[in-house]
Amino acid sequence: MDVSAPAASTTARRGGALAAFAVLLLAANLRPPVVGVAPLVDQAREDLGVSSGVAGLLTSLPVLCFGLLAPIAPRLARRWGLERLLVTALVVLAAGIALRIVDSLAVILGGSVLVGTAIAVGNVSLPTLVKRDFPHRTGAMTGAYSMVLTGGGALAAAVTVPLQRATGLDWRWTLGLWGLLTLATLAVWVPRARHRTVPSQPVGEAAAMRRGLLRDPLAWQVTLFMGLQSLQFYATSAWIPTIYVDAGRSPAEAGLLLSLAGIVGLVFSATMPSVAMRRRSQSVLVASTCVFYVAGYAGLILAPGSVSALWMVLVGVAQGSNIALGLLLITLRSPDTAHTSELSAMAQGIGYTLAALGPFGLGALHDLTDGWTVPLVVMIVLVVPTALMGIGAGRDRHVLSGSSPG
Repeated sequence: MDVSAPAASTTARRGGALAAFAVLLLAANLRPPVVGVAPLVDQAREDLGVSSGVAGLLTSLPVLCFGLLAPIAPRLARRWGLERLLVTALVVLAAGIALRIVDSLAVILGGSVLVGTAIAVGNVSLPTLVKRDFPHRTGAMTGAYSMVLTGGGALAAAVTVPLQRATGLDWRWTLGLWGLLTLATLAVWVPRARHRTVPSQPVGEAAAMRRGLLRDPLAWQVTLFMGLQSLQFYATSAWIPTIYVDAGRSPAEAGLLLSLAGIVGLVFSATMPSVAMRRRSQSVLVASTCVFYVAGYAGLILAPGSVSALWMVLVGVAQGSNIALGLLLITLRSPDTAHTSELSAMAQGIGYTLAALGPFGLGALHDLTDGWTVPLVVMIVLVVPTALMGIGAGRDRHVLSGSSPG
C-alpha cells in the first residue's frame, strides 16, 4: 500500500492553505492605511489648518501613487521576484505609516506617498499571484481577497474613532496603529521571500505586450472601468463621514455608517466573482450593480438625515460588487499570467490615477459650492461612463486577440 500519495496530498493542501493565508493577509494591508483617514479627516483639517481640498490629499495622494507607480511593479517583479518585491513593499508601507505620525504636513504627505507606493505594488501583484498560484480557483480566490480588501476598509471606517477614544491618541498616532498589522504581515512574508520566483517572460516581449495593450479597446475598457469604480469608492470613502457629520451625526456614528457600506460590500465582493464566473459575459452584472450607486447617491442628496443606513446599504452593494468585478475582469480578460501582470499594471496604473481625482475633486467641489448636492450629482453623472466601460469590459473576449476564451 502506497502511503506517500496521501501524505503528499496533505502537504500540498497545507501549502495551498498557507499560500492563500499569505495572500489574504497581504490584502488586509491594502485599504486601512488609506480608508482609515476618512473618519479623522475633520480632525486632520483642523490640526493642520488646511482646506477640505488639501485635507483630501491625505486620501487622494496615496491613490494617485497607486496609479502612477503601478507600471513599475511588473518590471521589479521580473528583476527581484514577486515574493521579494512584496516584502520590500511591506517594509515601505510600514515606513510610510510611521512617517505620518510626525507633526509636519510635508512629512505626513511624504509618508502618504510611501503608503501609496507600497500599496500600488500590492494592488498590481495580487491578480498576478492569484493567476499564477490558483489557476483553477481564480473566482474563489478573487472573491476571497476582494472581500478582505473591502472588509479592511469597512473595519478601518468602523473602529478608527472608537479606537482613538479608547486609546486617547491623537489622529496621527491612531493612524499609526495600522503599522502593527503590517509588521505582523512581514513576519509571514519574510520566509516566503527566500523562494525567489521570477517571471520567465523576456523583457522585449513584455514591452511589446505593453504597447499592444495601449492600442487594445478591450484593455482600455477594463482599465477605465477599474478607474471609474475606484474613483467612486475612494471619493465616497473619503467624504461620506463628513457628509453625515454636516447632516447632524456624530463622528462615531458617521464612521459606523461608512463601515455599514463596507460590511455590505464585504458580502457582495465575496460572492460576486463566483456568480460572475458562471456567466460567459459579465456585462449585465456590471450594469445592474451600477444602478445601486445612483439610488444611494440620490438618497444622500434628498434625505441624508433619514434612513441613512439604507443609503449606505445601496452604496455598499455597488462598491463591493464593482471592486470584485474590476479585479476579476483583469484575470478573465487575460489569457495567461504574463498578460495578467501587464493588464493589471495598466488597469490599476491608469485607473488609480483617474481615481485619485475623486477625494480631492469632491472636497474641492464642496468648498466651491458650500454643500454636498453638486458633488453628489457629479458622482451620479459619473456612474454612466462607469457602467458603459464595465459593459464593454464584461464581454467574453481576451485582450490582444479579440477571441473568446471559450
